[in-house]
This record gives sequence, structure tokens and C-alpha cells, in this order.
Amino acid sequence: MSSQRISIDSENGRYEVVYGSRVLSGAGPAVRSLGANTGVFLLSSPRVARHWRRKLERALRSAGLRHTVIFDDREEAKSISTAELVCRELVRAGADRRAILVAAGGGVVGDVAGFVAATYLRGVGIVHLPTTLVAQVDSAIGGKTGVNLPEGKNLVGAFYSPRLVLADPVSLSTLPSREFRSGVYEVVKYGVIGDERLFAFLEKSMEMLVHRDAKALDYVIPRCIQSKAKVVSHDEREAGLREILNFGHTFAHAFETATGYAKYLHGEAVGWGMIAASRLAARMGLLKTESASRIENLVRQVGPLPDLPAAKPARLMEIMHADKKTRGGQLRFVLSRKIGSAETFGPVPAKLVIEVLGRLPAQPRP
Repeated sequence: MSSQRISIDSENGRYEVVYGSRVLSGAGPAVRSLGANTGVFLLSSPRVARHWRRKLERALRSAGLRHTVIFDDREEAKSISTAELVCRELVRAGADRRAILVAAGGGVVGDVAGFVAATYLRGVGIVHLPTTLVAQVDSAIGGKTGVNLPEGKNLVGAFYSPRLVLADPVSLSTLPSREFRSGVYEVVKYGVIGDERLFAFLEKSMEMLVHRDAKALDYVIPRCIQSKAKVVSHDEREAGLREILNFGHTFAHAFETATGYAKYLHGEAVGWGMIAASRLAARMGLLKTESASRIENLVRQVGPLPDLPAAKPARLMEIMHADKKTRGGQLRFVLSRKIGSAETFGPVPAKLVIEVLGRLPAQPRP
């Protein structure tokens, strides 16, 4: 297919997400089109570099590539100390305020690189080249950056828009199946919160998507990008509407934190979080039981999920109180009244949340 260009309005001006096969091979001219720079610095991870470093360095050479920084992209390493290591290497490589960082990788690479771009020399340009499904449909778009603390996920960060995003489905070919499926959970999220037609497509075509069918990818990825573009263009700083993108995430972040960020890929935690959020909405009388079951069944179709944390519901509740949506110590959750819409509700009684957590199965029902 020919490339699709989707515009996003931000505080720092409009930027584009370009989706299409082989757009990474044109990364050099694309970066050059952004204007003069004093050097391009490629930021990536060992796993991504193993497959794509040579190709990306060759593509970026014409744009002024000066140095490549490789850093750990495990969720446990998404920390202030990793951001500091990247910043120090940029200093040694001579990156100044007119430098452009190019982040090639998944969500962790994008979050750390984005946070570095927002803070290094008080702000340098960044271009995202997302190489995972979760990054292409979600984390590379919208300017949210951040790193984790032991007390919670993404508690230190900034809103900082990229200059450009290049999403190439070809880069998904090297993903392990578990990592690809992790991104599919985020696709399910878009169907639940705002796109009933996408949800229906996934119910009929999940097997095609999980097996990376090109037509399924070309339908799903641009649709998700357009959905996120619409939301973040209206609410860049998560003051209201953008909170719906956190459907399932309040539970998910608690599961990740309780396990030291070592057990789940992010999308897997979101899969569990969507099941918990749907059950909570049904328990509160907001969502029909049949709709909650459809959501849970679709999550199950993606593939097996790691077991739930051994942490007690009270411990998970403690972690959730550090969630960014909490107001005055009161829990708030993004919930769905019907498939295709979502909104934030709160305060939600703690006893209901504990009840839902206590009744979650070890695995989604077969």
C-alpha cells in the first residue's frame, strides 16, 4: 500500500505520523525535510539494533548521523538512571541544542528517548521510528514520555511532542510472537474505547492479525493511529478526554509495579487490566454483562496471559492510589458503558475494586 500521512496538532505545532511499508528506508530524506540540524543521534536498544542498526544508520547517514546510542530497553531499566546514561553519552558525542534524536524501538525506547529529548539541554528535537506494534499504534504518538520509579510506573516524565513519526509494518516482522501479541491488546483497547467497527473486525479477524496478515495490519494500524490522533489533538496534556486512552491501565500499572516490572510485557498487563475494568464496570451496573464477556473473550483470543500477581488486593489498591488519575486520594477509573465508548468515573468505592480483584481468574476463562 502507499503510505498514509496522519496529522496531529500539538502545543509545539503540527507533526505527522507516516505509516507505510518501507517508510524506514526513507528516514534520511524525511529527517532532512525537518530543517537544518547539527547532527542526528540514533537511540535504540540491543535487540532492535541486532536487526535494524545497519539499515537505519545507512538510511540516516544522508541526514547527518553522527552517533548511535544503545541502551537497555527492558521495562525494569526504564528509569532515571538509564536516562542519565543516555544524556551523558550525548554530551560526550557533542549533541547540542540543534541536534535531532531518532528513537528506533518499542515503547521503552520511545519513552526514555522522549524524556531525554524533553530534558537534555532543556529540549532537543526527536523523531520516533516505532518498531513494535504497541509503539506504532500507541506509545510513539501523542508526546507522553516518562520513566518509572519503584513506587509506580511513569511517575516521572513530560509531555513533549516529536517532530515526526515513521511507522513501518515491515519492522514488525522481527518481533517475537509474544511481543507482537502484547501490542494487539492495545489494539483491542482502541476498539473498546471508541471504535465499535474495529472491535467487530477484531472479533472476526483476530487470527489474521495475530499472524501478522498484511491486509489486517494495514486496516488496524492506521485506524488506531487516527483514533489516537483525534484524541490527543483535542487533549494533549491528559486534562480530560485523553484519559480514555488509559482504559485498563490503572489495573495494569498496579500489576506491573507489584511484580517489579519483570513479569509482564506492558500489553499483557493491559490485557488483564481490561478484563478487570470491564468486570468493574459490569459490577457497577454501567456495562452489560454480555458486553463485558465480549471484551474478556476478545482479550483471550489474543493468546495466553501470564498469571496474575501473587500480591493481595490490598497491596494492589495501595499501588493504584499512586495512579496519575487519582484525585484527593480517591480512585478514578476509565470504564466503558458500551463497546465503542469510555469515560472516567470516580470516586469508585474501594470495596468494589477489591471484590473485582479477588474474583479475577488465574487465566481468562477458556
